Amino acid sequence: MQFEVLDRETRFQGFFRLDCVQVRHALFGGGVSKPLHREVFERGHSVGLLPYDPERNTVVLIEQFRAGALDHPSGPWLFEVVAGILEPGETPREVASREMQEETGNVITELLPICEYMVSPGGTSERSMLFCGRVDSEDMNGAIRGVAEEGEDIRVHVVDFDQAMDMIEDGTVNSAMPIIALQWLALNKERVDDLWTD
Repeated sequence: MQFEVLDRETRFQGFFRLDCVQVRHALFGGGVSKPLHREVFERGHSVGLLPYDPERNTVVLIEQFRAGALDHPSGPWLFEVVAGILEPGETPREVASREMQEETGNVITELLPICEYMVSPGGTSERSMLFCGRVDSEDMNGAIRGVAEEGEDIRVHVVDFDQAMDMIEDGTVNSAMPIIALQWLALNKERVDDLWTD
């Protein structure tokens, strides 16, 4: 036995879901753990997209209100990459394209996979699939986008690549998905530029 789910019960179902699980698992030193009681936050799996314009050496970041950052010292408006939840029947690439249109009003012309990662596996099942997408960032800066029915109010920022890296350094960009995406681009920029510049 590697692990055994002894019980699972949904305790809350709203915009998100909270399940209470009872589980036991094999121990590294042999034997089996005592039953563990844990809460698991269920919100589905997400797709993130870092829009990159190699011709202008810019990235596109979006700024929006986030309830999870209400108590953050710098406030609840965060700089992020384009992102959305994977709906049944959709592929991650389809989500990236849909969210790019909804959140920036623009399209991606090419797409490169970055990675797939567990967001915070101590308490949520969410996996994120992250991409870098080629865009033409001209005339995007300052646009206000988002799906009104979903309560989205999104400001689009076109940012020089070096400035975006400085935004990580000074804490302006302070959530995992954009940090991972921007650091990946920093490590792979030469290769991406070779692929995407004429």
